[in-house]
Amino acid sequence: MIGIRDDTAPAPPTPSRALQLAARAFAEGGWLQEAMGLEHRAGQERMANAVAEAFRCDEPLLFEAGTGIGKSLAYLVPGIIHATDCGRQMIVSTHTISLQEQVEKNDLPLCRRLFGLVPELARYGGFAATVLVGKSNYLCTSRLSHALAERASLFDDAGYAELVRIADWAAATPTGLRHDLQPPPDPEVWDAVNADSSACSRRSCDCARCFYQRARARVRSAQVIVVNHALLFSLISAGGARAEGAAADAGGVLFPGDFAVLDEAHTVPEVAQESFGLSLSSLGVERSLRHLYNPKTRRGIMARRADAELRQKVADALEASAQFFAFLCGGLLAERSVVRVREPGVAEALPCEPLATLERCVAKAADTLEDGRERDELLEQRGRLRAIRGAVDEWLGLSNAGHVYWAERSGRRQTIVTLRSAPVDVAPELERCLFGAGVSVVCTSATLAVGGEIGPFAAKVGASAARAEIAGSPFDFESNMRVFVAADIPLPSQEESRTSIDALADYAGFCCARVRGGSLVLFTSYRDMQAVAAIVGPQLAAQGRPFLMQGGGLSRTELVQRMRSAGDAVLFGTDSFWIGIDVPGDALSQVIIARLPFRPPTHPIAEAQADLVRARGGDPFGELTLPVALIQFRQGVGRLIRTKADRGVITILDSRVLAKSYGRLFVRSLPKTEFARLTRENRDELFRPFT
Repeated sequence: MIGIRDDTAPAPPTPSRALQLAARAFAEGGWLQEAMGLEHRAGQERMANAVAEAFRCDEPLLFEAGTGIGKSLAYLVPGIIHATDCGRQMIVSTHTISLQEQVEKNDLPLCRRLFGLVPELARYGGFAATVLVGKSNYLCTSRLSHALAERASLFDDAGYAELVRIADWAAATPTGLRHDLQPPPDPEVWDAVNADSSACSRRSCDCARCFYQRARARVRSAQVIVVNHALLFSLISAGGARAEGAAADAGGVLFPGDFAVLDEAHTVPEVAQESFGLSLSSLGVERSLRHLYNPKTRRGIMARRADAELRQKVADALEASAQFFAFLCGGLLAERSVVRVREPGVAEALPCEPLATLERCVAKAADTLEDGRERDELLEQRGRLRAIRGAVDEWLGLSNAGHVYWAERSGRRQTIVTLRSAPVDVAPELERCLFGAGVSVVCTSATLAVGGEIGPFAAKVGASAARAEIAGSPFDFESNMRVFVAADIPLPSQEESRTSIDALADYAGFCCARVRGGSLVLFTSYRDMQAVAAIVGPQLAAQGRPFLMQGGGLSRTELVQRMRSAGDAVLFGTDSFWIGIDVPGDALSQVIIARLPFRPPTHPIAEAQADLVRARGGDPFGELTLPVALIQFRQGVGRLIRTKADRGVITILDSRVLAKSYGRLFVRSLPKTEFARLTRENRDELFRPFT
């Protein structure tokens, strides 16, 4: 658990004025219009009132807010008022970095400006907000000082040079966050100096200098805490508010008495599944053991205590672990990179006994030390050894009947093996620890509903009893969007034929050339994207058009920034580019859907979920595959119109929209259901984008 809060005093029973004040702020002619000059949005007003009521009653709410509603302000304004009045904290969780940055840098300052302009809201203008990231992302200055003092026993020359670079950076950085250090730090050196250790504590660290301890202080005093979904569910799975000292009747998601808003909530089931399962990699185990003592370099945190017995125990654990993972890589994973494990005992538990022996040895060494940093760190390493052993035992025994287990290999050379598990149905976990936390939890997104109903999403997240509302987008899609469907592209097969790839490339090249602004081309397969790019890329270069593609060395954020700057770029992307991309104006004038976003039902989680649906007599395609595809399709289409003034084209290069019975569901999920059918014969005449 990443400990943050230390105070456990109950929140004072101050009445909340959120409902009353939000109504005056968001009403037609209200403070947002009068003081800020913002246009009145009926959907935003409706959402703000619903959110304020949910906060007042400590009840859950599911709210689909169409693009352009202004949902961030609709939950932040009443949330800040409620948090301030009641002495509670509001957790705001997002899925993408772009939305987190928007909340931090745009929306919260906008709230502060509103509170400063309206006398009735003046007392809320001093609210404190902070962004919370995982403990391992922070530099601990105490651990850095120790590493510098013990450099001879911890690092070779290259490692020491990296340590000095980190120390130089530490003297100048205001945040101490890893992502601010460029180029990124060496992982093994960073492991020795980051705050994810019991050695980083208020007892051992100078709270005025340690970046993590300063972050703790900011969190303790903040009314608004911004996190991402991965960290949120990681903290929840580690105990959440209970681990922070919340009394049984106090409630809370992360901290005692808090309340939460989960934006981009359509991603919650998938992220929660990742967090509530097991993940143990061969690389992680090796690093943990070598952090204790590296037999090759004779360095590590126990180097000074490395007698012959300890050296042998670490060597035994390393060898047993290497043999165990090599066996899985060469056997279970020989033909496929992801393999579901259906029966226990697929391998011998080679690492478990050496790990147990080493654990006892580390505990014995810790017992010889006085209380303090060094003893704390050894006890923590003992706990990690125990956790590794427990994870191997659980994975081999398939111990949790409600989980699906699998192995996967990754890395540049495909030699890193990871043992994985996840709950097949995450709804009971979320119902217990999120919607059963005794406080208000609001889930919002532009895409929660399937076929106009939020019920399927509510069932997936364990919130079937929650109030659900939908407010449509205020944008004029009928006037500002055109939709084209290519009717003569071959239906996709399991193995894309050369003919199909050529047809995709032909249409993509044609449509990009006809649109003057930028185009975002969304794929469901990395292989298809590369094959189409090999044809279209040179064509775009000949036209002098900037061509950007996922996987070329630039991050998602960098690619989007370049697209904004270029004004007429073509960007090819796969799964992660269907959501969270915000490029208003002509820089994104067309979204091309290369294929409907059906995920192959071969992943172990998808297989296990399908087995569960079949067991109760259901249809996996209709209950699982299709709803997920429809929501992702809506997300992809939603990249186009981002402001009231935006205009553009949606081009769908998948003829299943026309040929399959489920195609009408995709058409109905478009903001504008009128479309034109394109063929190679008529496309020159019919394809008329906005100019």
